Amino acid sequence: MPKSKVRKKAVYTPPKEKPTPAMVRAAGPSSPVYVGVMLGFMVVGLAWLVTNYLAGDKIGFMVTLGGDGTGFNYNFVVGFVLIIVGLLMTMRWR
Repeated sequence: MPKSKVRKKAVYTPPKEKPTPAMVRAAGPSSPVYVGVMLGFMVVGLAWLVTNYLAGDKIGFMVTLGGDGTGFNYNFVVGFVLIIVGLLMTMRWR
């Protein structure tokens, strides 16, 4: 049986430029305002959903958002969008 050919690998050459501290931008911690806004979105979204369940039929604008005749409740969309915005902000939090 014939012997298989051995493949030659290219010789590794390291990059010539190493990143200097001036090239690398140090990211500091997030502002307390950012953290407050992030947590605020999540808490307001949760409060919106809880309010919708407990007293949504007694609040005028929630009744308007809650029923368009098709059975789709836009209050859920508002609440979950607020929560998701807060969760997406956590990806930029340091």
